[in-house]
Amino acid sequence: GTKAKPGDVLLGLASSGIHSNGYSLVRNVCFNKAGLKPTDIIDELGGRMLGDVLLEPTKIYVRAVLSMLESFEGIELPVHAMAHITGGGLVGNVPRVLPKNCDAVINKFSWQTPEIFRYIQKLGPIEEKEMYRVFNMGIGFVIAIDPAFADDAIKSLTESGQSVTV
Repeated sequence: GTKAKPGDVLLGLASSGIHSNGYSLVRNVCFNKAGLKPTDIIDELGGRMLGDVLLEPTKIYVRAVLSMLESFEGIELPVHAMAHITGGGLVGNVPRVLPKNCDAVINKFSWQTPEIFRYIQKLGPIEEKEMYRVFNMGIGFVIAIDPAFADDAIKSLTESGQSVTV
């Protein structure tokens, strides 16, 4: 992350759900407070069983990211920082990979937040700030890249099956 600089573009790779974030909070809200069971069918979650949605396997980004990095072989690497969005959510993980002279500006309206996060927030109720502190909110991996190479990175990541948001 030491090469990240003001003006870099942030690329967000979609998560497949909660991943490993916030299960203590989820358990407290869904099971202790709301009295739900993993087998409950939840209309707001597309009529799926709560347990299936909560245990959606974590998306693994390594192959897509390595393929994208290899696509820049032979030129100075335009990827300046990468952050896997784990415990600490977006607001805790992205700043960790940026130098002190950089702040990340993330437009939360640039991607669609998966229903599971809206459902947990409403059920809690949980303040939005806390949701972004605990959960990935639908973005599981963030890449800071030189803007001149963002389109090439998006193309490579998309070809690898990733959904990418700027």
